[in-house]
Amino acid sequence: MKKLLLILSGIVFLGCNKNDDNVNCNFLFDAGVNLTVNTNLPQFNQLQFPGNGVFVSGQGNNGIWLWRLNSSILYAWDAADPSHEPSACSTIEDTGNGDIVECGCEDANQYSLATGLGFGENTQPCTLKPYRVEAIGNNTFFVSN
Repeated sequence: MKKLLLILSGIVFLGCNKNDDNVNCNFLFDAGVNLTVNTNLPQFNQLQFPGNGVFVSGQGNNGIWLWRLNSSILYAWDAADPSHEPSACSTIEDTGNGDIVECGCEDANQYSLATGLGFGENTQPCTLKPYRVEAIGNNTFFVSN
């Protein structure tokens, strides 16, 4: 019985002793997001069409990016680069190349608004921080965390 208990304790200990190689992915705060998006309004009108994104300031860490994937899916991502401490350059901005956004810092990390994954020459293990999006009817969505 003692051997079984010792083995189980060892397994639990080893399972909890995780080496986190991605400590740089912990820079973002759990900033409150509470946003109603009506795509009939002019500031969100581009979201009526798949493949378009809209930046909204004043939400999340450095604002949020809304991205319309298709006629039924809308994504919301924090606009702060998850691979950087918050700074003047860490807000991700539109590159003009479809769903690609890029931080303004020296390493110019790039991410896809369609997937939240990083890519490019300086691909980071961190992904964009997602927010929950709920369709509430009449081209209206509620974004929260």
